[in-house]
Amino acid sequence: MNENTDQKTILVVDDTPMNITLLAGILKGTYKVKVAKDGEKALKIAHGTPSPDLVLLDVMMPGIDGYEVCSRLKADEATRDIPVIFVTGMTDEADQVRGIELGAVGYLNKPVEAGTVLEKIREVLGS
Repeated sequence: MNENTDQKTILVVDDTPMNITLLAGILKGTYKVKVAKDGEKALKIAHGTPSPDLVLLDVMMPGIDGYEVCSRLKADEATRDIPVIFVTGMTDEADQVRGIELGAVGYLNKPVEAGTVLEKIREVLGS
């Protein structure tokens, strides 16, 4: 398969390997995928070159949780324009509102469905 240099890069952040595998499988072929199993690694990757075009971010993780990762990304001039979509099992409306208030552009509930994930990403990236 040819490597498409125009492919957008998506950073998948989740502490559960099965969730990473599932999301990477959905995105593979359409997007370049980078993965992080914790918030610290996610922040390092986001500051890397090239930075990701979008972050799919779990909320509940050990160490820094997804809310804190999003907050730090949005507070930093170098990463504030990277769109964040939370992907989480936390389905309470208050959790979703908190994520949006922190700067996330969307919220996907686990378990995710491939069509819904791809549709939301296309909506955000305009591709």
